[in-house]
Amino acid sequence: MDENEFDVIVVGGGAAGLNAALVLARSRRRVVVVDAGEPRNRFTAHMHGFLTRDGFDPAKLLRIGREEVGGYGATILQGRAVSATGSAGAFQVTVETAGSETRTLKARRLVIATGLRDELPPIDGLQEQWGRGAVACPYCDGWEARDSRVVVIAASARASHQAELMRQLSDDVTIVGRVTAELGTETLRGFAARGIRVGENDVVRVERVDEARERPLRLTLDDGSTLEADVVFTGGALVPNDELLRQLGAETAAGPMGEWTASDPTGLTSVPGVWVAGNSANAGALVIVAAASGLTAATVINYDLVQDDIARALRPAPQE
Repeated sequence: MDENEFDVIVVGGGAAGLNAALVLARSRRRVVVVDAGEPRNRFTAHMHGFLTRDGFDPAKLLRIGREEVGGYGATILQGRAVSATGSAGAFQVTVETAGSETRTLKARRLVIATGLRDELPPIDGLQEQWGRGAVACPYCDGWEARDSRVVVIAASARASHQAELMRQLSDDVTIVGRVTAELGTETLRGFAARGIRVGENDVVRVERVDEARERPLRLTLDDGSTLEADVVFTGGALVPNDELLRQLGAETAAGPMGEWTASDPTGLTSVPGVWVAGNSANAGALVIVAAASGLTAATVINYDLVQDDIARALRPAPQE
C-alpha cells in the first residue's frame, strides 16, 4: 500500500471514531482517522456519565485518545473530508487538510463518525453561553444544576422532558416559550403537580448577570420582562453531519430525533462496507455510548476484512 491506501478510513475524530480506530489498529489494520477538530462537546470543559472519567475535560480525552491510537500505528489526519465515493473494497475519500492541501485516500471499508450539530434557536446571546451557563443534557449537566434556579427554554419537543428530568434535581424549575401553549393537557397537569412553573412568552435574549462569571444568566422575554437562572436548559434541532453518507447513497429512517442514517445494531448502513458510529448512528448517544459503538463497529469490520482476506487468499493465482 502507498501512503494514501488503507484498510479502513475513519471519518470523525471524536470518541466513536477514535475508539473504532484503536480497536482496528490493535488488530494490525492500516487505519487513518480524518479529524476536522469540531466535536459537538467542544463548547464545554467537562463531560459526565463516563465511568472513571466523570467531570473529565472532553478535549483532554480526545488528546489522550489520539496518542493511544497513534501508538498502535494509526494515522491521524487533521482535515475535513469533503467527498466520498466508491464501493466495498474500493472507497475513495477526498480530504482538505489543515494545510489547505487536497488528498485522496483509498480504503476497503469506511467508518463515518461525523456526529451531529446543534442548531440553536435564534435567541440573542444564546450561542455565546452555550456549553457554559446554557446546556442541553440533564444527564450531562443536571447534577451540577441541583438545587439551583433552572429555566428551560422551550424551543423543541424535548423541552418538556428537560423540565421533567430537572425537577428531580431542583424544586425551582421554570419552562418558558410559546411552544408551551402546544403542550398536552396531561403534560401541563404533571407540571402543575410537580411545581414546574410555565410561562408562554418567548425568550429573546440571554446574557450574563456578571460578565466575569458564567452564571447566573439573565433572560429577557418578548414582553420586556426578565428572569434569572443559575442554569438554562434548551436545545434546538439536532442535525446529522451526514453529507458523506448521502453522497454514498446511505438510506435514512425516521426516528425520534428526525431523519437519521439507517443502520443495524453494529452500525452497518445500507451501503455495503460503510458503518456509522457515535451520534452518526444514534442521536442520543453520550460520550461513553459513542465510544462503545465505535468498538462494536470495529470488531465487525475487522472480522469482515478477515473473511475478505481469506477469500482473496483462496483465489487462484493468475496464470503467467
